This record gives sequence, structure tokens and C-alpha cells, in this order.
Amino acid sequence: MFSSSDVIFVKTVKTNTRESRPIPAAANTSFYPAHIYMKSDYVDAVSEVTSGHIPVPIHAHDFYEIIYFRNSIGAEYLIGSDRYRIQKGDIILTAPGVAHCPFLPDPMPEPYLRYCLRLSADFIHQVTRMHMGEDTPYTPESFLLRTSGTRWEFLGELFHQSVVESEEQKTGWELALVGSTIQLLIHLHRAQMAQANAPMKAETPQLVDHVLEYIENHLREKITLADVAHHFYVSQSTITQTFRNKLGLSFYRCVTQRRLIAARRLIESGLSMDQVSEQVGFQDYSSFFRAFKQEYGVSPRQFRTMQTK
Repeated sequence: MFSSSDVIFVKTVKTNTRESRPIPAAANTSFYPAHIYMKSDYVDAVSEVTSGHIPVPIHAHDFYEIIYFRNSIGAEYLIGSDRYRIQKGDIILTAPGVAHCPFLPDPMPEPYLRYCLRLSADFIHQVTRMHMGEDTPYTPESFLLRTSGTRWEFLGELFHQSVVESEEQKTGWELALVGSTIQLLIHLHRAQMAQANAPMKAETPQLVDHVLEYIENHLREKITLADVAHHFYVSQSTITQTFRNKLGLSFYRCVTQRRLIAARRLIESGLSMDQVSEQVGFQDYSSFFRAFKQEYGVSPRQFRTMQTK
């Protein structure tokens, strides 16, 4: 039985599509739109194909992202500080603010295929109140679900339905998209509870994982390649080659990306820009400003304004 608040939710969803916000010019233009924006207020559903080896930067979103992997190409996926080898049928949910990225093989044996759903935190909270009847919002944690050979294999069809509704946009497609997405969330919640005592194990940590964790734990400090190499008893060239081969970027570029991900969270928390730049390890606001604008195409203050709209 729907409550009055549920009826409001359904009415709101019917107008969930809006014109995309203008995308500022950024150094990272091929990746920028999904870096920050959703196109709708509630759910985006897309089919994505990557045909060549294109390194994807470590990044984080302000929304939930759920990916269904349609094939196995030997890719790995970093979620926070954990790295997983991806198989066909795997589902990864990443929560807002959690750093993540794929490690794609080079060369790639075939195109990298996946379905991707992006869900706003407001959508997640409204679904929680509707189907759980709880005042405290359900906030899913990041996790990986392996569906191949399990009772969860059918979840791939829900992703497919969502993408088809979004692409064809027939009469009532918004509600159909929301309906399949809600079903998916319920089943993912059940699956997460079912595997609570036996979660998927991450890959055995390698040098890249240890260095990434070191960077995350020392963001406020000065981080140099020489110091990190000394800490792990390896040469600087070993770390440089490891980052080039695994992430497709330099050690210092990775440090900057991690600092900026942390900065976005602090900006949203309301800290002053000087406090933010200091807490994520920039020497001064000018350096922080330049790095932020180069990465995202907007200034830190413009980013804060965008988040309040």
C-alpha cells in the first residue's frame, strides 16, 4: 500500500529527465561528464563500450554507480584500496566519494562491455522510505557481487531492461526505468546481506596497492617518489613503471588525482577553500586552484556552487 509520500515520489520521477547541465571545457574532456554529472535527477542507464586501451583516471562520483560487466577481458577494478579481477556477470556498486577505476589490459583482447546505472543519493533515500519504511536512509556500501553460476544471474536482464527503456524512451519509459532499477536495488540488497559472512575477496595486494594505500594515508603531507620508493625498499623507476603499466599515468598524476577526490568531499562538507587545500596537501590555494580547474574544468568555488543547485 502506497503512502502519501510514495505518491509524491512517483509523480516526481515522471519528470526525472532534464536537459544536461552545460559541461565546462576540461583537460579531461572525454571523461569529464561522468566525472561529476548525472543527466537526470534520479537514474541514468547507459550501455558503454570501450574498444581500445584508454586509461581511466582514478575518480569518485557524487552519486551511486552500479556496473554490470558483460564480458571477461582480463580487467581488474580498484574500489577504494581493494583490487578485484573482473569476470563476466560481475556487478560492482560504488558509493559516493569512493575512489575507483578499471585496470584494463593492454592490448585488449576484445571490447570492454558493460551496463552502467547512475543513481542519485536522493533516489536511493526515497526508495528506502518507500520499500523499507525506514526513516534512516539506506546507504549501500561499495561491494562486488559475482553472479555467474549463482541464483543472481538474472540480474543482468534487469540492467538490460533499464538500458533499453532509457534508449528507446517509449511512453512511460521513466516509470519503467525506475521500476526495474528498484527491483535491482532490492535484489542487490538481498545479495549483499546473503554474502555478508563471505564477501568477495580482493586480489592479493601488490606494490601498486600498497603505494595507493600509502598515498591515501598521507594526503596531507608532502609525498615524493623518492620517499615512497625508500619506504617500500624499491627503486623509483620500479614505482614509475608500475604506475604506467597498471594505471596508465604517472605517480605524481595519481597523487594529484587522489588529493582532488578528497578535496571534493571536503568542499561539500563546507570547509573554507584554504582549509581544503591545506588538508589535502597543496602548498597554497593557487596550486590547488590550478590543479582542480585542470582536472574538472571548473574552479573549486564554481564546483561548490554547482553542488548547491
